[in-house]
Amino acid sequence: MIHHVSFGTRDAAKAKAFYDPVLAVVGWRCIQSNDRAVDYGVSEIMFSLETPVDGGEATAGNGAHVAFVARDRATVDAFFRTALEQGGTDAGAPGVRAQYDPNYYGAFVRDLDGNKIEAMTFAAT
Repeated sequence: MIHHVSFGTRDAAKAKAFYDPVLAVVGWRCIQSNDRAVDYGVSEIMFSLETPVDGGEATAGNGAHVAFVARDRATVDAFFRTALEQGGTDAGAPGVRAQYDPNYYGAFVRDLDGNKIEAMTFAAT
């Protein structure tokens, strides 16, 4: 079982401004934040953005991403649109990803630090 996932960020305040509206689309909220970290979830922390403890540069992992479950395709579309409105960049527009499953519908975005995030659903509509 996974307790939580963390990505690095260069600026926790900017990460919070980006993720607050984006994760609200999939029903998550900021549980706590400070100048070094922002933590999200539903009732417990499940996803964090943190400045690196070693003081080094925060960099995005090549091939790494986090997928957030969406209730339907409209929610995936809203997640994508909201992320772009908040300054994220398109890493894969909403659409069926049949290579995973005939009903796999997802969208990929890079956050302000270059981390790749996704919203996805198996809902047919």
